[in-house]
Amino acid sequence: MTGQAAFALRGHNPDVLTCIANLSNDEVFTPPEFANQMLDTLERAWAESNDGASIWADPNVTFLDPFTKSGVFLREITRRLTDGLASQMPDLEDRVDHILTKQVFGIGITRLTSLLARRSVYCSKDATGQHSIATSFDRDWGNIWFERTEHTWVGRKKERRAHPLTSDEQLIELAGTGRCEFCGASEAEYGRDPELESHAYALIHTYDIKARVAELFGADMQFDVIIGNPPYQMREDNSGEGNSASPIYQKFVLAGQSLDPAYLMMVTPTRWVAGGKGLDEYRAAMLSDRRIRSLVDYADPSEVFAGVTIRGGVSYFLWDRSYRGTCRVTTVKGGETVTADRTLDEFDVFVRDPRAAAILRRVLAVNAQSFSNLVSARNPFGLGTNFYQVKEIEGRGDLTLHYIRQRKRAVGFVDSTAPTKNRAALRSWKAFLPKAGTDGSATPDSVLTQPIIAGPSSVCTDSFLFVEAASEGAARSIASYYATRLFRFLVSLRKITQDASRETYRWVPVQVWDRIWTDEELYARYELTADEIAFIESQVRPMGVDIDRYTDD
Repeated sequence: MTGQAAFALRGHNPDVLTCIANLSNDEVFTPPEFANQMLDTLERAWAESNDGASIWADPNVTFLDPFTKSGVFLREITRRLTDGLASQMPDLEDRVDHILTKQVFGIGITRLTSLLARRSVYCSKDATGQHSIATSFDRDWGNIWFERTEHTWVGRKKERRAHPLTSDEQLIELAGTGRCEFCGASEAEYGRDPELESHAYALIHTYDIKARVAELFGADMQFDVIIGNPPYQMREDNSGEGNSASPIYQKFVLAGQSLDPAYLMMVTPTRWVAGGKGLDEYRAAMLSDRRIRSLVDYADPSEVFAGVTIRGGVSYFLWDRSYRGTCRVTTVKGGETVTADRTLDEFDVFVRDPRAAAILRRVLAVNAQSFSNLVSARNPFGLGTNFYQVKEIEGRGDLTLHYIRQRKRAVGFVDSTAPTKNRAALRSWKAFLPKAGTDGSATPDSVLTQPIIAGPSSVCTDSFLFVEAASEGAARSIASYYATRLFRFLVSLRKITQDASRETYRWVPVQVWDRIWTDEELYARYELTADEIAFIESQVRPMGVDIDRYTDD
């Protein structure tokens, strides 16, 4: 025994890892309770595949958190193994040393979090230090590695300049104009002083992740379980979050799969199931992957991460290399939990609630034209959200402009030459559809905000989309349909964040525009049951059917 402190597991109140504030929305600390919920899911899956055996009673299983922050996963794994191996390794100090040196591994994402993780797991930021509960490490980082990794800048802009001495023309590469080859980070934002964190995460900044891991932990290292909560996005500026930032969590998932673990388990935003920048290929691959054994989805992220904005909710999945079958999906929303065994790729995007999927099947069976075919593309008149050439007083020949300033709707006037797109629609009646709705976390939810019925000579900025109508009556009919609960319910199945793009209307069928639509008529048309109607109305709140209030007046 060295001069290190004796190991003991004592109850702490409060747990220090429940008291740490998140560094940012893209690097979120995992609460211990949630980490343990994930480990419970892993434990059940292991037992089902191993004749009831406990994963915590196996001294040979290896675990890796390749983006450890607080060290909570590694700490809780260590605690469970310490209990599970007690009968095989009666000596507590030997047992703990075996677990920490042979079974539990991590890769820090920043220097600060790597020190925090070591403190959580080894009870010391130095694995060889006096207070470390591991006794046989010969390196201060133990099995929780971190070294600063740099971005690899590519695609820099080039400029022809005259050489200052010879005047010969030369092609100069402009520093600060590139992007990282691996994560897509902007050099202007992340080409930082060496004293600042680079946020170039080791797991996804390498051409050969297997070789990189072998270099860190040994050539014969094969991890049975890879688990953790990766960084979610790269912020392009200080305001970048949600859909305006570039997601990177999918890169960690793919890197984890390439290491070929028996089990892969990660927490990510849920918006990948329906949308997200650059996620189309990832979504298709994940939804068709029969190795995803379970998916636990929280529509309201505050149920998992208090005080953090993660649009579209969060979820964790368990990927099992040897499994092929349906996925056990658990959906948590509005205090209600629903679990069902499902096929994830039944539709081109994943429908989170099985009750909603049943309603969607019934509606799609009618095989009507999609309402999305009637909806304009974004920025329909070529007038951006920052269009400021707005007149307060109408001039001769001016057009009426609907726009949003400081989150409030406003009406002004623009010169008739201002629109650069869809000019043929200037003569038509239109229904303007707000491009931003709610974030989907509330229950019941309004999903969308109220439409605007606009007459001829009306246009809108990029804050709206529009549907062209043959007459004022048709425009009012479209608006009444939009206001129904069924319409907005079908939109909600594809609209996982605030953004209501044309694609979110894909599953809404077209109707005839000769009446004021009501939910009662639509429920009857699609032969919905009383239970299905009750479910829709528990999810979507009324918007009202007084069409007169939607007019320009």
